[in-house]
Amino acid sequence: MALAISSLRDADWLGDTRTRAVMLTFAVTLPGLAVVWIAMSRGGIDPAGHPIGTDYLSFWTAARFAVSGEAAAAYDIAAHHAAQRTQAGTDPGYAAFFYPPTFLLALLPFGLFGYFTSLALWLGTTLAAYWHAFRGWACGWSAASLALIAYPAVLSNAGHGQNAFLTAALIGGGALLVERRPWLAGVLLGALIIKPHLALVIPFALLFRGEWRSIAAAAASAAALCLAALLVLGSESWIGFFEGTALARTTLENGLVDPAKMQSLFAAARLLGTPLPLAYGLQAALFALALLGLFLVARAGADARAQGATMTAAALVSTPFLLDYDLTLAAFPMVWMFIEARRTGFLPWEKIVLAAAFILPLISRSLAMSAGIPLAPLVLGALFLLVVRRARSDHRHAAVDVDGLPSDVGALAAR
Repeated sequence: MALAISSLRDADWLGDTRTRAVMLTFAVTLPGLAVVWIAMSRGGIDPAGHPIGTDYLSFWTAARFAVSGEAAAAYDIAAHHAAQRTQAGTDPGYAAFFYPPTFLLALLPFGLFGYFTSLALWLGTTLAAYWHAFRGWACGWSAASLALIAYPAVLSNAGHGQNAFLTAALIGGGALLVERRPWLAGVLLGALIIKPHLALVIPFALLFRGEWRSIAAAAASAAALCLAALLVLGSESWIGFFEGTALARTTLENGLVDPAKMQSLFAAARLLGTPLPLAYGLQAALFALALLGLFLVARAGADARAQGATMTAAALVSTPFLLDYDLTLAAFPMVWMFIEARRTGFLPWEKIVLAAAFILPLISRSLAMSAGIPLAPLVLGALFLLVVRRARSDHRHAAVDVDGLPSDVGALAAR
């Protein structure tokens, strides 16, 4: 038993060669399977009976309503469902639109195109933003492109046609820029008003750091987007959104979205049969733990990148509504920890937790749905704790030349 624990704690068997081989396998296999899946589709419907892009059908039909001056119809379930059936040519099941009009405003240009062109433009532009943010965190690591292509959450988000490339780019980019360009960082973080449940910890993270310029810019950014949505889409869209919040809450609490598909502690508790109040209580306790971690890292005077990595990791564990495609956000704390560990040495448990977090999007949903085992909260919680531990550590070792990393990676990270 001691030998097994030691093997997991240090994971010396998980060296560079094996890691690169796994990433290369994923980078070839996952996109290849996606191409085969699309090739097996007929009339835009995949072999499972879902439209290609699945959730994007909801986004696109909402955007089409907005383009035609009927933005409020995106929040009318009957009208929205009818539009989805018309586009799919069948009834693929209803994909609700619970997002605020600020997100509908972001979708507006994509409603000008046909469905498949719009889907390609959406995924292409948001993936470019995500890659740009990830490259900033990767500090010139030569295998960064390979790692991102291989990361299963990328395929998950692309397959669902979802918005996690965009939201991850906003959080990751904002977290990276807080110290160097605080006003721009605030603008990016404030734009998360398009998906506010992912931003629950961000005001606290900025407050603990005393980043008043970013706080002011975030508030102004969020307010400006809300006002723009009001002026462009009309007050009826906001009325429809707020009227739909009760249904959104019911969807979460009553499992209308299968808790096995979600990655949060709340969903895991519900999957295991925990009563609703206790599930909320557990999620609230984890939220408080996330705030404590953010406070301790800020108080320790950790550098900006360490605090940014802590903020992105905290965002993952703090919300009750988290899907597997939202795990795109985990790329930022993972690559930060990896770069720091390659520079100063891996701490106990870091290798195995990084490996688990990397493959999590590939197995978490299927494991929970088939075996009732909600793995995600354990892995994400462990990742958060290890990020906090490393962020609070005062590692000032000299940078060393390692495969693919610049010799002065510390100086590069500081820029």
